[in-house]
Amino acid sequence: MQADKDTLAALQAIPGYKTTNPLYALDKVEAALAAYTQASEVQTQAAYEAARTAVYESERRFHELILGVKEQVIAPFGGNSNEVAAVGLKKKSEYKRPNRRQPKPKEL
Repeated sequence: MQADKDTLAALQAIPGYKTTNPLYALDKVEAALAAYTQASEVQTQAAYEAARTAVYESERRFHELILGVKEQVIAPFGGNSNEVAAVGLKKKSEYKRPNRRQPKPKEL
């Protein structure tokens, strides 16, 4: 493709290039290059969006599996086990128990 672009650049530098076949006129060749460039950009954008979507879907699937794995670790080992901590969860004993508020004494 680069060789074809170089040929077009050389053709544009030739003063007085005229052809008997209108199919090979300079404006037709330039229009074909512009159409190729536009199609290439559209195709590249579409490929990028498809790849981005595929990455997002695979990332989401992986995350959902990890969430399921964490639940599966809690089931056999219990919520206060070292295995739960190993997969990045807090043990139940690490949560702070809520403090009861002492009512204020009534002043007379």
